[in-house]
Amino acid sequence: MPAKRGVLRGAFALVCAAGAALALADVDTPLRMIFTPLFLLAVPGIAAMGLLRDRDPLTALSVGVATSLLANVLLATAMLTFDAWSPRAGVVTIAVLGGFIYVLGLVYRGNGSMQTGQGGG
Repeated sequence: MPAKRGVLRGAFALVCAAGAALALADVDTPLRMIFTPLFLLAVPGIAAMGLLRDRDPLTALSVGVATSLLANVLLATAMLTFDAWSPRAGVVTIAVLGGFIYVLGLVYRGNGSMQTGQGGG
């Protein structure tokens, strides 16, 4: 079962990356209408859920969905307010936000690859 889960995660990541690439390259294909919104909705939510791995799964899921909706609504509102609507900028902003939350999770978890030097013995 874990091997299937890994394959599904990889396929989902590939689909999300394809959505971002299609939006950034401005390729006009029907798949863009499916893959790009999937990227925009999944990346912030999955990144937030990664911060809450040790919590209840339902709590992590609900916080992930709320984070995803909040990030996308705030981004769209800001882009409309400042008259700077750009699908490419939206995809890049969501990618940077997701990457920042991912790095924050790595630093917070302290998985051993990042040593601080304090308290070392």
